[in-house]
Amino acid sequence: MPLNLSRPGEALLVKKINGKEEVRRFLENLGFVAGAQVSVVSENLGNVIVQIKDCRVAISKEMAQKIIV
Repeated sequence: MPLNLSRPGEALLVKKINGKEEVRRFLENLGFVAGAQVSVVSENLGNVIVQIKDCRVAISKEMAQKIIV
């Protein structure tokens, strides 16, 4: 399931990252790697604020669709 379809507050594990190499590398640098625990803090029009590794990161709907949980 893509990250943008999850409910706020739900603890999830990243299974894989889809997309081009540069997109995957960008998300990996933010901490989105297989096995990382993430949770959606809030969602607005598909864009999400995500809690990952004691940080909050805002990502677009398109980026959130590439993160499979």
